[in-house]
Amino acid sequence: MQQITNTIVMIRPINFRMNEQTAVNNYYQKKTDNLLPEAVNTRVQKEFDVYVDKLRSVGVNVIVVEDTKEFDTPDSIFPNNWISFHENGNIGLYPMYAENRRLERREDVLIQLEESGFKINQIVDYTSAEEEGVFLEGTGSLLLDRTNRKAYCALSPRADEELFIEFCEDFEYTPVVFTANQTVNGDRKAIYHTNVMMCLAETFAVICTDVISDKKERKNVVSNLQQDGKEVIRITEAQVNNFAGNTLQVLGKDDKRYLVMSEAAHKSLSEAQIKIIEKHCEILSSPLDTIEALGGGSARCMMAEVFLPKV
Repeated sequence: MQQITNTIVMIRPINFRMNEQTAVNNYYQKKTDNLLPEAVNTRVQKEFDVYVDKLRSVGVNVIVVEDTKEFDTPDSIFPNNWISFHENGNIGLYPMYAENRRLERREDVLIQLEESGFKINQIVDYTSAEEEGVFLEGTGSLLLDRTNRKAYCALSPRADEELFIEFCEDFEYTPVVFTANQTVNGDRKAIYHTNVMMCLAETFAVICTDVISDKKERKNVVSNLQQDGKEVIRITEAQVNNFAGNTLQVLGKDDKRYLVMSEAAHKSLSEAQIKIIEKHCEILSSPLDTIEALGGGSARCMMAEVFLPKV
């Protein structure tokens, strides 16, 4: 089982804006200067295009799907929350917390993948859980160690424990469950997605252990990572706020590995942290300031990894 892939799906946005429906529990979203919607989209599309060009320049196979104006989907730029692609040809479809994010699920994304030569066997659909107010937002909520068959999940209003366990049974992963909180106006509140505070690469993991307040849970998470031979690179809560946890390792040409992150994330890392990461792979960063501020997500959220077999 491969942990990282060379192929990713990205959705080029048309209607990007700060999504009021997600802001209720995504504390990374910030109002920026009063830009007109057209100006916001021009800026975001530029950030998106520069990012895609950087990935392609190192040999990452990026399948870009254009968003449609048919629905109001301000967060369509973050496809990894509604879909996941697996080595056995199966696909996971996930229940989304915000009603307008449910409109992001599109069959034509699957058609485009099939046209690109990928094989889809079965769709495992969890979306009916939305009717019960139960959510699990794809690889935002679950971090998959595909090689060691472990799934890590920080519980939150967008990550339900029972549904997470059901996913682990269906896809054959061992669950590692914990809670992670951040400080919001003096209160500790659940971090909305696991992939904001943690990244799993082949030989290392980037994680903010400070946000896991339960000592037993923290110890369990770290010992699972270490048992599987991963070097644990700890980041601070301030670095999490700069999206240093929202990173993803990808495969470029000639099997070269890259840890992909935003410019803000890269700048927030210390020289010592960069040195450790660069022992394992190169860092590839791109400016995503508008996307991060209004969307409350970063480099990792924008990439849906494709592990499907080729036809």
